Amino acid sequence: MAVLRQLPRWAWIGGGVLAFIAGIVNAAGYLGFRHQAITNLTGSTTLLGTSLGLADGPETVHWGLSVAAFVFGAVLSGLIVQQHTLKLGRRYGVALVLESLLLFAAVPLLHANDSGGIYLASIGIGLQNGMASTYSGMVFRTTHVSGMFTDLGIYIGQRLRGLPVDALRVGVCLLVVTSFTLGGTAGALLFHAMGERALLVPAALTGLCGMGYGVYRQYTLSRGRMGAD
Repeated sequence: MAVLRQLPRWAWIGGGVLAFIAGIVNAAGYLGFRHQAITNLTGSTTLLGTSLGLADGPETVHWGLSVAAFVFGAVLSGLIVQQHTLKLGRRYGVALVLESLLLFAAVPLLHANDSGGIYLASIGIGLQNGMASTYSGMVFRTTHVSGMFTDLGIYIGQRLRGLPVDALRVGVCLLVVTSFTLGGTAGALLFHAMGERALLVPAALTGLCGMGYGVYRQYTLSRGRMGAD
């Protein structure tokens, strides 16, 4: 848990915001024309296997592309962020702005019932999850919550046995689960009002986060240089 204890406040806030954004995207995907969850691969991989078993060529291609798009987004994260150590100078803002552009580009395709929009959104979410996982040492997984619920169950069991529990790790789990759930709620409300255009909201939020990080980074680094002078 050393990495977790070293995370600054802005990283915690960012993790919660990204989980909220992922919740919106997932809700919009589920309520959209394919009724497909976008932010995790368990269901998509199951449906890929099912399609293979049923020899359903078009569905096999679709689910294969969905999984590959998410993985490609993680690949982009590795190329952009690169290092595993959290540091203010890293190019997190570039990754967030790119995710924003991908989500914006997905909207007209989703509105036209084109699966290409799902693939673009999957790339963006894969990029986000890769970035958050990298900067947090695999502690924050902002796009799915199965691991968080598993950890919470383990900690509850340990507490019932009278064993010590890491309150900080519990806090991470509660932050991500709560933020993701609230994002799903917001996503449902937005989809009811805007349809597939609901994705414009997480796209804008991600872009603002990226630009905000860039401004904060420059301000902090410039203050550091002035202090050195």
